[in-house]
Amino acid sequence: MLFCRAGTVENTVACNALIAGQFDGIFAGIGIQECWATHDQGNAMSGFETEFTPWMSLSGGVLIGLAATLLMLTLGRVFGATGILAGLISPISGQDFAWRAVLLAGMVSGPLLIFAATGSMPAVEIPMSVPMMIIGGLIVGVGVTFGAGCTSGHGVCGMARLSPRSVAATATFMISTGLTVYVIRHIIGA
Repeated sequence: MLFCRAGTVENTVACNALIAGQFDGIFAGIGIQECWATHDQGNAMSGFETEFTPWMSLSGGVLIGLAATLLMLTLGRVFGATGILAGLISPISGQDFAWRAVLLAGMVSGPLLIFAATGSMPAVEIPMSVPMMIIGGLIVGVGVTFGAGCTSGHGVCGMARLSPRSVAATATFMISTGLTVYVIRHIIGA
């Protein structure tokens, strides 16, 4: 990912070429999606920002893997977020409701822990409209239903168990995601 700041000669040419679309085909193959330019104090941005955050990603992955492992060890359950939520809405028993409620409370309490530690809420920017999020949620719901599970169930737990169904599902949603991002960013231009 190129980060282009106004006034830096070495990156401005490459950034302008990327924004103009001259190198899309070349850079798309090596993971460079878009380029953004800051102006003056870094307040205004143009284009998309795709940050590479290996340490944050690694720590998040470790925590998800640890949670999935602990859930499997303690309750013998697969860590599929959609299935956990569905079971919370229509639980089999009080005990079934309890572990699902505690797990979901833990999943959504992350920002509160960050607020307690730093004194400010984490910045969350969603670069799309509410109707697009609703449509996306409905599409994901249909996919979860037909795919018999979500990305956390198939991608984390199913892949770890070498489940052929999960391998196929994970390959399908990874390819679909890549194609969707490419179409939206490079063909539609949104």
